Amino acid sequence: MALLCLWSDSCVCQTASVESVRKLYEQKQYAEIVRLVPPSASDPAELDLYRGLALAQLQRFSEAKAALEDGERKDPHEERFPVELAGVAYRTNNLDEAQRNLRRALDLKPQDSYALNFLATIYLLRGNLPAALEYWNRTEAPRVSQIEESLQPHVNQMLLQRAITVSPLSKLRLRDFETSDALIGALDIFPNRRWELRPDGSDDYNLVLHSFEEDGWGANKWTAALSILRGLPYETVYPEYRNARGSAINFDSIVRWDSQKRRLFASASMPLHMNPKWRLEAYTDARDENWDLTNSFYGIATPVTALKLRKMEFGGEIRRIEDGRWAWETGAAFSRRTFGVQNAIPAETDSFFTTGNLLEWNAGSDYRLLSIPDRRITIDSSATGSIGRFFTSGGSSRFERSEGSLSFHWFPQPEGDDYEMTSRFRAGAIFGEVPLDELYTLGIERDDNDLWLRGISATHDGRKGNSPMGRRYFLWNWTWGKVIYHDAFFELEAGPALDAGDISDPSGAFGSRGWLWDPGAQLTVRVLDTVNVVFSYGHDIRSGQNTFFGTTLH
Repeated sequence: MALLCLWSDSCVCQTASVESVRKLYEQKQYAEIVRLVPPSASDPAELDLYRGLALAQLQRFSEAKAALEDGERKDPHEERFPVELAGVAYRTNNLDEAQRNLRRALDLKPQDSYALNFLATIYLLRGNLPAALEYWNRTEAPRVSQIEESLQPHVNQMLLQRAITVSPLSKLRLRDFETSDALIGALDIFPNRRWELRPDGSDDYNLVLHSFEEDGWGANKWTAALSILRGLPYETVYPEYRNARGSAINFDSIVRWDSQKRRLFASASMPLHMNPKWRLEAYTDARDENWDLTNSFYGIATPVTALKLRKMEFGGEIRRIEDGRWAWETGAAFSRRTFGVQNAIPAETDSFFTTGNLLEWNAGSDYRLLSIPDRRITIDSSATGSIGRFFTSGGSSRFERSEGSLSFHWFPQPEGDDYEMTSRFRAGAIFGEVPLDELYTLGIERDDNDLWLRGISATHDGRKGNSPMGRRYFLWNWTWGKVIYHDAFFELEAGPALDAGDISDPSGAFGSRGWLWDPGAQLTVRVLDTVNVVFSYGHDIRSGQNTFFGTTLH
């Protein structure tokens, strides 16, 4: 025991020792404290605390850590020890350890304002603004003095101001920040954006939006050409025009001249009444396709190798963003299709190949079930449902459709995106009779299908119908990515992937005949933050076939 008094009573001596050491610390006599209070298993925990603090002030950080850990072992319920250990870790630039210690301190005292502000500051330094806000908000902080854009955007300032729901001279709440980011994203002209909370010289902050704005055909002729012509290897171009008249009015299109599956698609979307919470989209889609159902249709002995499908569709939808975690949409579509089949089709499956008109109304909702900003984990859900009627020369039939998904997204490192893991479960069902092109398809394909099984191509020699189809499906996709190269122009991300799915049809004429498992790998090349070129490999365990695939995404 460090004796700083003359009394013989040990308890009185300990109390006086702590008081004397506290006074020495207030007088900044750090070396004297270290001299008078050597390490001792019999000293009270508070003496270890002051010894550790004094050693930290003398920048003897390893000794300070040992002293604080000694004290914590004696009094494991005192939150000051993990807080001060976090301070030592911070001063030695060990931010991971600082975060762990501060979380332990908050387990002991959840409303410790010093620990909350300290932890929020560390997350801010590491670029995790949502996590910083999560902890700051518990102390009614931070306060935003003004909102800025790093570059003056072309979009109408009134529209942009309505999208940012955070008010100057107010507390920045996590929910308000999430809503602002969702509304900015819904304008569909800021694909790459980053928010910064910058100290303004007082106790307040400025909220700064750093963004790359898509305007017109592109930022310059090179990015415009890269975006429009990214599909040339597979006979497709994507003319797109963004932010017409500075009002977030966007035009998208697909022109595909592949002789096996020609397509002309065009859409226009815009915010309603300059309100970013509401967005209207209208589209038209024309297709002229050749199908080969040899590997997917079991309803006839002779394979259907030459099916012609022509289709024209018109539709529209309205989407509403309620906040940063919930959005819903509703819409309707009308389509006309004609089939040309060389084979004689059995009566029980004839409805799949019947020429007719289809009218469908749909509604859906997206909701973020869970967000853990400090762990960089999100779990999102979506649900859609629709009712429709298929009109043919022989009458009409009603059908219903329902789908749901659950998505898990995780960046395992505390900062940066060097590692990324995604997992998504999807399921859907159709009740009633629908034409062939309305069936679900499990297989990898460009533009026309997103239910990817990377080990099975949805086309054969360019013709659709190669992969399993049906009215009931379940699909799981998992991808693990690691950034293996990065510079100002390119980023390469690679990693393993696994897909599993099952699809069936009540008619028995379609389906996968059991579960499909497709392990593989994926490489994504990001070019100028404008285009993603995706290369994938998948091995279908059941058939033993290997599928190599490449496509571009915007």
